[in-house]
Amino acid sequence: MSVALVTGASRGFGAVISRKLAADGFAVAVNYAHDDAGAAKTVAAIEAAGGRAGACKFDITDENAVKNGVASIVADLGPIDVIVNNAIAVHGPRPLEEQGWDYHLRQLEFCVKAPLQLLQAVLADWKARRTGVVINIGSEVTNIGNPELSHYVGAKSAMGGLTRSWARELGPFGIRVNLIEPGYILVERHVNDSPAGIEGYRKDVPLGHMGEPGDIAEMVSFLASPRAKFITGQTYAVNGGRTLA
Repeated sequence: MSVALVTGASRGFGAVISRKLAADGFAVAVNYAHDDAGAAKTVAAIEAAGGRAGACKFDITDENAVKNGVASIVADLGPIDVIVNNAIAVHGPRPLEEQGWDYHLRQLEFCVKAPLQLLQAVLADWKARRTGVVINIGSEVTNIGNPELSHYVGAKSAMGGLTRSWARELGPFGIRVNLIEPGYILVERHVNDSPAGIEGYRKDVPLGHMGEPGDIAEMVSFLASPRAKFITGQTYAVNGGRTLA
């Protein structure tokens, strides 16, 4: 059974992605940092549907925690075959004048440092087996340039650069790296968002409706599968066409 590691999987996109990959036949390592109850819920849902999963609590921005966490996953579930870099730091809007370097660095820790550390932790195994898939979860903000979000826009843009560079460097080893850019999709952290703001966004979506977490999970499912065996270094906007040129 192939193994997928999904970061930030106790809720939101991560939980839905985990359930979808489990339904596809993956054993899923449900990574999280704080939400014990949410991670347990994700694992329970997978197991109730006949899948296999394990909750893996560790800080993906800490080098030693990553090494130990990956070793634990390998011991419990087997060698990792797919990494979905989904976790992100809190990133509310803030005027440029109030954005210190630490504010930007926190985003880079999740969008650059964590994906790098996770990849390095499995890379020797992947090169030896000549296989492996990285799926980075970016954001449409890199194409929009949302005001007061340069900390988040910059970090997600960096993730796009990693995707392209890694794809070229690792392609000869059979390792694929791709990026998904979701639009504004309602998950738990958006529970207090204003109806007017949601409606304003929807009006700019060519397909005329908001997306669902399952839309992102379906694209992850495709890119993680043999159906995408000849695809690497690509970016996929999943936002109803909102960033059409």
